Amino acid sequence: MTQNAVFSDIVFSTASNPLTAPLPKNADLSPTERATERFSVRGNAIVTGGVGGIGMEACRALLEHGLQGLSIFDLASRYASEEAQAAIAFFEKEFPRVKILKHVVDVTDEDSVQNAVEETVQTLGSVEILLCFAGIGQACSAENMSLEIFQRTLNVNATGSFLVAKHVGKQMIKQGTGGSIVFTASIAAHRIIYPVPQAAYNVSKGGILQLKSSLAAEWAQYGIRVNSISPGFFETVMTRQPGAQSGVETWEKRCPLGRMGQPDELTGPIIMFCSPAGRFITGTDIIVDGGGLIY
Repeated sequence: MTQNAVFSDIVFSTASNPLTAPLPKNADLSPTERATERFSVRGNAIVTGGVGGIGMEACRALLEHGLQGLSIFDLASRYASEEAQAAIAFFEKEFPRVKILKHVVDVTDEDSVQNAVEETVQTLGSVEILLCFAGIGQACSAENMSLEIFQRTLNVNATGSFLVAKHVGKQMIKQGTGGSIVFTASIAAHRIIYPVPQAAYNVSKGGILQLKSSLAAEWAQYGIRVNSISPGFFETVMTRQPGAQSGVETWEKRCPLGRMGQPDELTGPIIMFCSPAGRFITGTDIIVDGGGLIY
């Protein structure tokens, strides 16, 4: 039985929808071909924070699984690093048939975001995938935290994710092709991470979980799936900051797997969310933390 609940202009429906229906089975494929197809990535992607360690690994994984076009959003200062330049040069050499775009974007500036999304679509033709990795964090006790630090952390991590998702989501709706959006939350969205004082970061990442669920509910009718990953402590610029060292050491002692994660260890859930393997998954958060939240 079809059930509908209408709230304002949002329709939540269990009715059959070609954008959300199961994919037809191809009996002519071999087992190996079916396995490959299950985790294939199609279309074009935008990746914010794409020249960071985790962002670059995610870009590489998407390209390896069949992505046709890639648009990286990041700050000019981050593009200037030798690591970023080497990684982009590698992508261009390793995947010569893929169009790779580099946009200087401040995710807290809506005009900057909108222009970059429009330019991406003009060049690539469409966007089917969005990965949001742009984010900042700073260890600081609440009583010493300035309003500027608190607001900037929320602006980049939460508002920035919303602005990019808003404009990419509008484009996906216009295309009528569905799509996959993946936010980056954190174990800090689920638990206070002792002994790191980071109230602003925790609040911003908790907001990402609600944003993920809200957009998943609103945009399911358009075949747009919205999910998130919650990394634990990973080898990144953030965890190499002096103020994070005590947290890293404590985490490694308390983590069942006894170590921090490597950026490429996040790519499994990402590819699942962006491929047919995750076609019936939306509104979900996957914790990738080596078992740290078990305790």
